[in-house]
Amino acid sequence: MRGYDILIVGAGHGGAQAALALRQHKFTGSIALLGNEPEPPYERPPLSKDYLSGEKPFERILIRPAAFWTEREIALLLGEQVVAVDAVAHRVELADGSMVGYGTLIWATGGAPRRLSCAGHALAGVHSVRTRADVDAMMAELAATRRVVVIGGGYIGLEAAAVLTKLGKPVCVLEAADRVLARVAGEPLSRFYEAEHRGRGVEIRLEAKVDCIVESEGRACGVRMHDGEVIPADMVIVGIGIIPAVEPLLAAGAAGGNGVDIDEHCRTTLPDVYAIGDCAAHANDFAGGARIRLESVQNANDQANTAVRAILGDPAPYHAVPWFWSNQYDLRLQTVGLSTGHDEAVLRGDPALRSFSLVYRKQGRVIALDCVNSVKDYVQGRALVLAGASPDAALLADPAVPLKTLV
Repeated sequence: MRGYDILIVGAGHGGAQAALALRQHKFTGSIALLGNEPEPPYERPPLSKDYLSGEKPFERILIRPAAFWTEREIALLLGEQVVAVDAVAHRVELADGSMVGYGTLIWATGGAPRRLSCAGHALAGVHSVRTRADVDAMMAELAATRRVVVIGGGYIGLEAAAVLTKLGKPVCVLEAADRVLARVAGEPLSRFYEAEHRGRGVEIRLEAKVDCIVESEGRACGVRMHDGEVIPADMVIVGIGIIPAVEPLLAAGAAGGNGVDIDEHCRTTLPDVYAIGDCAAHANDFAGGARIRLESVQNANDQANTAVRAILGDPAPYHAVPWFWSNQYDLRLQTVGLSTGHDEAVLRGDPALRSFSLVYRKQGRVIALDCVNSVKDYVQGRALVLAGASPDAALLADPAVPLKTLV
């Protein structure tokens, strides 16, 4: 049986950063990075943007060149799937029945795209945007694609819609809620992005209820709505969230549900098992202490560093202000903090000028900002979130008042 001092399951951002951090902290033991894809670790955000558009080849989105891992004596176990964890024996079972032992296990598996449950969900022409293989399959079909339907008006869906529109494809976005980005942003930002997409020819349907995917000769040819209307589509892209990939840990006895529960040092309830990134449910200081999962590169990297410090005997609790970004057309959205639970959204600047910010407050405290083409607000607003500052709303709304003066 193969065995490693530290086995990292999941070769995305979090797993790669954990391996890098171990070597940066002079850890000399054996490390293996196990992933279920055949490629070495690569960046995920460009998949729905630069990679899909063809602006960046795959080699340019690798986290490190393939030879780097060999040079650092980090074993890459690629194309492997963990199906079970034996926390007592300190080993994992792979899909082929073989075992891999570990001294410490770092679980960084992220999640799998949430699938539609309706008829036709598995037809050819129905795609998710989570892996290189997903996007390669979409790109192979683009030449023959005349119309695209995107199901889900979150960031992934809107980013894909923006790229495909720039490539000349007619796109229809179907969102079940009454606005796009409903889970993550205030209404003014939702309405701004709806107008931006519609202004470029994207059809956006809100409160849209999908009945099924329509088939023709084994492929998707349209989306049937609850009222019976069929929207023609040669390609259907589904972006309705992810399901955290934690089944083997939960089956082994780890606490969790929507993800696997971790403490402030990223430890699960299993001995010598840590979890990081999209799959890790943690009590977050910027969510009022609520246990949440954060699906972001920043969170994966920060939790990787937290876990490594704990493993190496230099623990420091996880306390990082969340941040995110999204590129659509010539719009760069940068978010700092978590707007969930806000009771006020202060508009700063003029959306008509395509450079503005939304400042979210809860009981007077600034808890988050969404900044569109407004880097200065994003940089300075971070200090407001960290401080839990309570500046006057009129001052927040005045673009002539630098945010740094309100901390």
